[in-house]
Amino acid sequence: MKIQNIDLGEHPLMLAPMEDVTDQAFRMLCKEFGASMVYSEFVSADALIRNVNRSLEKIRVDDHERPVAIQIYGRDVPSMVEAARMVESEAHPDLLDLNFGCPVKKVAGKGAGSGMLRTPQLMLDITRAVVQAVRIPVTVKTRLGWDVPTMMNAQTFLPDAPADRPYILELAERLQDCGIAALTIHGRTRSQMYQGQADWTLIGAVKHNPRIHIPIIGNGDITTAEQCQHAFQQYGVDAVMIGRATFGQPWLFRDIRTYLDTGHHDDTLTLDWKFQVLRRQIQQSVAYSLRADNALKEHKRTELGGIIHVRRHLANSPLFKGIPNFRETRIRILRAETQEELFRLLDEAYQRIAAG
Repeated sequence: MKIQNIDLGEHPLMLAPMEDVTDQAFRMLCKEFGASMVYSEFVSADALIRNVNRSLEKIRVDDHERPVAIQIYGRDVPSMVEAARMVESEAHPDLLDLNFGCPVKKVAGKGAGSGMLRTPQLMLDITRAVVQAVRIPVTVKTRLGWDVPTMMNAQTFLPDAPADRPYILELAERLQDCGIAALTIHGRTRSQMYQGQADWTLIGAVKHNPRIHIPIIGNGDITTAEQCQHAFQQYGVDAVMIGRATFGQPWLFRDIRTYLDTGHHDDTLTLDWKFQVLRRQIQQSVAYSLRADNALKEHKRTELGGIIHVRRHLANSPLFKGIPNFRETRIRILRAETQEELFRLLDEAYQRIAAG
């Protein structure tokens, strides 16, 4: 599969953009373990324009993580165009992704992210302007609609749409007409947030629309290799994007890639090896935090910054599911403030798993 001139091979696997999750340290791990493309945390267009240090740090790219996408969000044409040009000139990513899917209130409630699903003409105006403003490929990530009525009838917010046509089908065609190079669809409405089950049938309908010729990337509820294979086979998507399932198991990409290629899971991913990876993740998160804070001339509590970032990964690792009475240990992980403390908690968890 190609996004313009970016060749991602057969059945590519993408790391989804996630706020406070997909920093450079985590992206590098996922890339190492088989992610075909990795995405940055979403970055506020307004914050970039104001030269907010933390937003500038989010768009830093390492050549070892390529191909890499930077994702931005905003709510008006001028700021999105200016931010897009900044990203292209400062970070030189392989592509630029526009976030029209984030459902959280602080973003969608202000009209950005999935809030754009209520103002599709503005969404299209932003997309068209950004495509024209930069030379790198521009892609979009969005959802099925604002709510279920919207999802089922495009006329809710697109009065000139054909009667009873699903919103995402109409929206996908119009975004394609704006010149985007690929479209990622999360199989939920904004109102669903992350509740219920992702609906892949409409993602498949977009992919099989004969008028769609850009790659369609499916996203939502992919947690296992079997589910990923089903998404490719049943819905025909060009790529699969994986998000929350990577928490505490960046090796998921390696297992899925092995399964897609051979039909078998990767039996080299032993318990010892996985715990070694988690220790590496802690170390790399802290090292990245130290580099970032030094670059920004912020020298206070730098180790804690990396710990705060990584401990939510560890607390949600599937490795710990099934351990009796693990809740107290999980709380201690979420409150840990040093590497040594997290290492001790990992050792404790390992011993409990190994003891059966």
